[in-house]
Amino acid sequence: MIKKWSTPAAADCIQHEMADVFAAGQRNHHISNTAYPIAHGTTWRPYRVKQSEQQSRMVEAFEHLTHFSLYSHIPFCETRCYFCEYTVVGKSELDQTKEYMAALDRELSLYRHLLGHRTLVGFDIGGGTPSFVDAGLIDQHINQVNRHFTLASDCNISIETTPKIASREPDKIHAYRQSGIKRISMGIQVTQPDLLKALGREGNGLQHIQVATDHIRQAGFDDFNIDLMYGFADQSMGSWESTLAYAIKLNPEHITLYRMRYKLTRISHQASQVELARVMEQATMAKAMLAAAGYHANPGKNTYTRLTGQTGTSSYLTSRVIQGSPYLGIGLGAQSFSDTTISYNAGAAGKNLSPYLKAVNHNELPIQDSYQLPQTHMMAKMVAVSLYFGEINLQYFQHKFGVSLEQAYGPAIAYALEHGLMQYTDSDNGKVYQHSMITAFGTHNPRSLSLTVKGAQHFAGTIALFFAPSVQTFLLQRDPEVAEDMHKNKIIAEKVFARSH
Repeated sequence: MIKKWSTPAAADCIQHEMADVFAAGQRNHHISNTAYPIAHGTTWRPYRVKQSEQQSRMVEAFEHLTHFSLYSHIPFCETRCYFCEYTVVGKSELDQTKEYMAALDRELSLYRHLLGHRTLVGFDIGGGTPSFVDAGLIDQHINQVNRHFTLASDCNISIETTPKIASREPDKIHAYRQSGIKRISMGIQVTQPDLLKALGREGNGLQHIQVATDHIRQAGFDDFNIDLMYGFADQSMGSWESTLAYAIKLNPEHITLYRMRYKLTRISHQASQVELARVMEQATMAKAMLAAAGYHANPGKNTYTRLTGQTGTSSYLTSRVIQGSPYLGIGLGAQSFSDTTISYNAGAAGKNLSPYLKAVNHNELPIQDSYQLPQTHMMAKMVAVSLYFGEINLQYFQHKFGVSLEQAYGPAIAYALEHGLMQYTDSDNGKVYQHSMITAFGTHNPRSLSLTVKGAQHFAGTIALFFAPSVQTFLLQRDPEVAEDMHKNKIIAEKVFARSH
């Protein structure tokens, strides 16, 4: 099939100096990350699909795909944490879980009717806090997914929970395992009591974590991940060290580290208080402690695993990161990604259930925004997601776009190699290839272009090298010392937070 990428706008047809782009990424390190794009209201504006054409474009984008992944978004949380940037509804809507789950299954049926029977290579149930809803509703949803789609043999279902829920409701955890869920992820984030309180998470402290872990193990989960967060304004090196030590002692199979991203959070105004040097120091400490405990990840990868030959992530995320595979997102504000389009469901902006429920109840796909993107933005999206693992798979990139990574990003790669930010590697045996050894990927055939330790330490600048020109322009023109967007984000987040309490 010929992929119908949009023609790039003039803003995406320019070439910036890579040294300037790298510096702009480093300067704007709070927003230059894997959450691509940046400022999509302007950088993606030329590619927005008319509302009247959204459903037909969505079907067109997915109808040729026989395999893709599924993400089911369940937006309920008992309370919105101050660091949360995601689509989570307020307390006034927490009693609508049954109605929402019925709508989620209805949306699933709409796609089954429009696309036919397909195979899922990954299936994640996320949020919000999906374990907030009744386990029976989760089981019913999984049954509906199995009825409408075929799950590939290596497709493991993954779900998220919290220490509080896993400790107080062990029956739920057992029910998930009986429903066919094999991977579970628990968000500890931090363990420092005063920081937990400052982040609105005092209900998920140490009194719950060990009991929650015991319940997860007793339910039969042997694919257990713990999420931790760093980069907070009030997070000392000592408290971060204690959080890491506590998580390691719990002996999960995997530990995933998330750097705090301040955009659209209630504490976005604190971003200026966090220096890049401190963030790098925290990341370095974490890598050393985890390695000493037997948890490993290549430079730049945020999931550490103690299992040999495994990525440590769900099959849904693994296929996204390595292959750039498409995924269908259902639920409030969920994102869907095809080879040529990216769309967002209703509720992504206002974070309330009404628009989503209204659309689905009228048998309409609940799409809020849709973008038919040019190749340069789709490439940038794949690279940004690939760098979750700290490397870009060369063969999958060429398969997806019909050109080599070198052809697409010659100046960026040259700059990264010259400055020791990236290197060619073979992930299977750890071999590193010198650039002089590479001849059109012929004689020597590395598997990936990977971050070095230096590249991981300068992640914000390195990833910016691969952004589309319009996004690079935004970074080049933005001065984080005087930028007003963090303040605007705080105002937006405060309004959302007010609705949730």
